[in-house]
Amino acid sequence: MPRDYYEVLNVPRDASLEEIKAAYRRLAREYHPDVRKDDPEAEERFKEINEAYQVLSDPQKRAEYDRLGRRGTPAPGPFDFRSPFEELFEAFFGGPAPRQERGPQRGADLRYDLEVTLEEAARGAERSVEVTRLETCPSCFGTGAERGGGLRECPSCAGSGQVRYSRRTAFGHFTQITTCPRCGGEGTVLVNPCARCGGAGRVEAQRTVTVRVPPGVEDGTTLRVPEEGEAGVQGGPRGDLYVVLHLSRHPVFHRKGRDLYADLTVSMVQAALGDEVEVPTLEGPERITLPAGVQPGEVLTLKGRGMPDLQGRRGDLHFRVRVEIPRQLTGEQRRLLLELARTMGLDVKPQRRKFSDRVKDLLS
Repeated sequence: MPRDYYEVLNVPRDASLEEIKAAYRRLAREYHPDVRKDDPEAEERFKEINEAYQVLSDPQKRAEYDRLGRRGTPAPGPFDFRSPFEELFEAFFGGPAPRQERGPQRGADLRYDLEVTLEEAARGAERSVEVTRLETCPSCFGTGAERGGGLRECPSCAGSGQVRYSRRTAFGHFTQITTCPRCGGEGTVLVNPCARCGGAGRVEAQRTVTVRVPPGVEDGTTLRVPEEGEAGVQGGPRGDLYVVLHLSRHPVFHRKGRDLYADLTVSMVQAALGDEVEVPTLEGPERITLPAGVQPGEVLTLKGRGMPDLQGRRGDLHFRVRVEIPRQLTGEQRRLLLELARTMGLDVKPQRRKFSDRVKDLLS
């Protein structure tokens, strides 16, 4: 014989509605099939608990049950493991089921990729960038509605944010509770939406933003520009703009951390005798001493003339010496070089350059 509903919920026959709800929540937590996955009897036990609750929580059905017994009580409604939803949610999470509400929301953050020169990275710079972003609609001031419009209770879900669908299949009668498709679970709908923004409260616009690049930035440095992202929703705060810096290729210098590197090309005469030569720096041309006898590949360093870091410390500027050998010599130059070789005790046998090489030199 089927058990008595009061016995199923383990409550006295004079139990109040709150006592019945409390008993149901406790038993639902304990016997829900998702909790007792390894218990083959959990599903039937849970159905029994749900059936007892649907009768005893309804004053009219409970009165008929008390007067006529189980056989005189109308059959409970279609059963599924999510029904009744509110009580199940409270049983597992200790509070009423949530409903999405309209309210202030922070605007989205934006990213902008900005290319800067090595000189701008060294000295700092101020750049203006064009950003396309969502701004508060100037027609409705972010409300999303024309004058006389606004938010109203959703007629599809009566403000609950949820709708219930029932269908009969070969396996029985099933009920499904889903988010209301009309209001998206918010419980309200917009009446007379703004013609300019379509009810969104924001429109796309282009704005000029000033970005200050501090001295010492590196490739990939990200700068945060507060409150220059997209406008918030319903009066929410504006997002931020994140500017990612990319250093453009420099025609002279190669950077490694705080140090700069460049090639210094000199003639073989300058390399042998030494000289004062002009070199490039971030501050402009400068003359340095080329020591006599400098060798190809040797590095000359200017201390503290490299790149700064964000703390203001500067690296060094390094020049790698390249010795240029002349491709064409006059007769007098050849004679002098042979005389030099003789004084150095070298037995040099001069070679004529190929005709094809001389043609290439002329064409270049």
